[in-house]
Amino acid sequence: MRPRRRPIEHSRPVNRDTTRINDAIRVPNVRLIDDDGAQLGIKSTDEAREYAYAKNLDLVEVAAQADPPVAKVMDYGKYKYEEEQKQKQARKHQSQIHVKEIKLRPKIGVHDYNTKKGHVERFLNQRAKVKVTIMFRGRETTHPERGRDLLMRLAEELKEIANVESPPLLDGRNMVMVLGPNKNAGVTKNDAESEETQRSEEEVQGDRNGQVDPAARDAESHPREEVAEA
Repeated sequence: MRPRRRPIEHSRPVNRDTTRINDAIRVPNVRLIDDDGAQLGIKSTDEAREYAYAKNLDLVEVAAQADPPVAKVMDYGKYKYEEEQKQKQARKHQSQIHVKEIKLRPKIGVHDYNTKKGHVERFLNQRAKVKVTIMFRGRETTHPERGRDLLMRLAEELKEIANVESPPLLDGRNMVMVLGPNKNAGVTKNDAESEETQRSEEEVQGDRNGQVDPAARDAESHPREEVAEA
């Protein structure tokens, strides 16, 4: 049977595959493992290679430091593809946490405050954490409660989409608070209203299916009272 061709190795500057397969295995003997995991013992490399070729598979060196090196029979192209897919899925599921920073002054004006709050709200809706820093200057450091009140006001106004992950803490001339997005962050108002409407309709439907309407109960009670009076 014609030997399998070695997979084409694309040269990459980083993470270059150095696995030895088929003709690249130059040691005289290997400890052979079959494609189903069975131990076949120590074989000459040529014999192991022919055994793999007979199955239309590859001979892959899996433990070069062993004595003799361990080689396994497998479909190396399929193995590499499956490994790449696993790594791709792992990278996809990795949660990347971004931290944005917004700086405020304790005597910030109303317009500037609303602008900064809008930035914080946008970052939270993008599922990013926000580090809010109050910068004190000069005699402002003697009144840290003003910065704390400002930060807590911001947290209160954004409580629908934010959780306070780190409360206001004084750090030198700065006071820092960290806000993190909660489950409502990134949900549009229309989505929230639709969900609330659907929940209300389900509750009404449940009342109709499981309970008698209060008005109907009142209507039924009146005839009984009239009979009792008669």
